[in-house]
Amino acid sequence: MQSSSASMIIDRRDFQRLARNVAGKIILREDADYEAARRVWNGMIDKRPLGIVRCINPDDVLATIAFAVENRIAVAVRGGAHNIAGNSTCDNGLVIDLSPMKSVEIDRHSHRGRAGGGVLWGEFDAATQKVGLATNGGLMPSTGVAGFTLGGGLGHLMRSYGLACDNLLSADVVTADGRTLRASATIGWMTHLMSCASIASSWLAHRIT
Repeated sequence: MQSSSASMIIDRRDFQRLARNVAGKIILREDADYEAARRVWNGMIDKRPLGIVRCINPDDVLATIAFAVENRIAVAVRGGAHNIAGNSTCDNGLVIDLSPMKSVEIDRHSHRGRAGGGVLWGEFDAATQKVGLATNGGLMPSTGVAGFTLGGGLGHLMRSYGLACDNLLSADVVTADGRTLRASATIGWMTHLMSCASIASSWLAHRIT
């Protein structure tokens, strides 16, 4: 989710105000770990966000979106940071970094799995393989589950089980107007998830075989 609106002038004091409302770490340009934190998988992408918010729960996402809206700052969402076009970062905006959200739950009886917004396919596959299950995931283990799935998802098992998005059962999303929703096939999940105004922040539930 990115905005082309001109950002207001903000400084560290504004980010200190945001920090009081988020549990995760905020990394700014003057911080020692900024250069490493801003890098994405495609080394040709060289963007410099104002800050990177490493969210650890949906409330962090909500607070960061509210801050961005209030200050008219562009926003980019980072899961696995694998988007080849560099859409997981931005210049002079905020990166909502979901990479700390690593929870994975696998139910071998219902053949369903749930992945946090920062889970990579290698991590999800490792969890499913422990119970002898699999789903159609990314060809590269460093690809993020969320971005790959919402982008369609071409994988090794697609001829038998369809694209990754075909196996998506539901997703917890945060919308630009500050709502938290569980989107599913029964409540028009495509309307929410394919909109640029929502972030699959907390869980994506997948069918696994």
